[in-house]
Amino acid sequence: MTTSTRGTAKVPAVLVLEDGRIFRGRAYGAVGETFGEAVFSTGMTGYQETLTDPSYDRQIVVATAPQIGNTGWNDEDDESSRIWVSGYVVRDPARVASNWRAKRSLDDELERQGVVGISGIDTRALTRHLRERGSMRSGIFSGAAIATEAELLARVQAQPHMKGASLYEEVATKEAYVVPAIGAKKFTVAAIDLGIKGMTPHRMAERGIEVHVLPATATADDVYAVEPDGVFFSNGPGDPATADGPVALMTAVLERKTPLFGICFGNQILGRALGFGTYKLKYGHRGINQPVQDRTTGKVEVTAHNHGFAVDAPLDRISETKFGRAEVSHVCLNDDVVEGLQLLDQPAFSVQYHPEAAAGPHDAAYLFDRFVSLMEGQRA
Repeated sequence: MTTSTRGTAKVPAVLVLEDGRIFRGRAYGAVGETFGEAVFSTGMTGYQETLTDPSYDRQIVVATAPQIGNTGWNDEDDESSRIWVSGYVVRDPARVASNWRAKRSLDDELERQGVVGISGIDTRALTRHLRERGSMRSGIFSGAAIATEAELLARVQAQPHMKGASLYEEVATKEAYVVPAIGAKKFTVAAIDLGIKGMTPHRMAERGIEVHVLPATATADDVYAVEPDGVFFSNGPGDPATADGPVALMTAVLERKTPLFGICFGNQILGRALGFGTYKLKYGHRGINQPVQDRTTGKVEVTAHNHGFAVDAPLDRISETKFGRAEVSHVCLNDDVVEGLQLLDQPAFSVQYHPEAAAGPHDAAYLFDRFVSLMEGQRA
């Protein structure tokens, strides 16, 4: 059991939204100021994986679960090398962290990594506001960073929008590295890191895949230098409309008919490579309880999401593309957003959500097996 030694519980803090809505609470984590797009995540658990997910770069995450921090922070569940969220908003932080793996409290870790947060506000009211008005620019200010409401609002409104933001190179690895297969090696996969989570190559390694994780700036020559049986495009932050480099690389992979699998940002890249557009959702899908139907089987899955953009592809028909026929394979049952694509004439598919289940349910684990089946079929 660990207890927080932090002394910021009584330091005032303010959350300011770009439309002028203001919430007042107490500092949580580091004291200072931070800016980002305010979004909400509906997961009841898995905050450590959420905070270390690179797809949350430049976003202030609102936890809809009322109490956060119960299990503290451990050294095993990080999905990357650091916390990526710009700020964290919670209603009722746990006074005591209690878990056999906990090494320290959540607020201690937020302070250690310089992540400014706020607690003690009505996160239900904030979530309803974001649902009605949409995700928007925001700022958290605490301690000496607090100024007049007009000053704080002006600083928030001076920040860049998420639409048009190119962020994937900020979070991707700068050097290639290898995640070895667990057990006998069966396949080699080149994984393009656009903000990859650590559990994703691990899920492939569990299936006998040696994963070569390559920078977001990798070229087709870099990819095929590892002699891959398949190519994977990861999740990542920002607006997919800015990702011309990854789209060109995916186009080269599709031209060679190499088995291809993409998730989240990778799904949007596939959509663009096939000629579809992308658009910004009003408030996005974030959490580990989103219902999706696999239209190829009719099965409904509970899935983990983190995306604010989506692919604009027709749900009611098969589309003709320069790489053959394509169809929407998965759809969100809440709002009919495209959650997956697949080509019918060559081995390529993608989903908009996170099948690695970190954090989240395991309903979508079969997608890694589907990727293995594509590579087996190509080899045969």
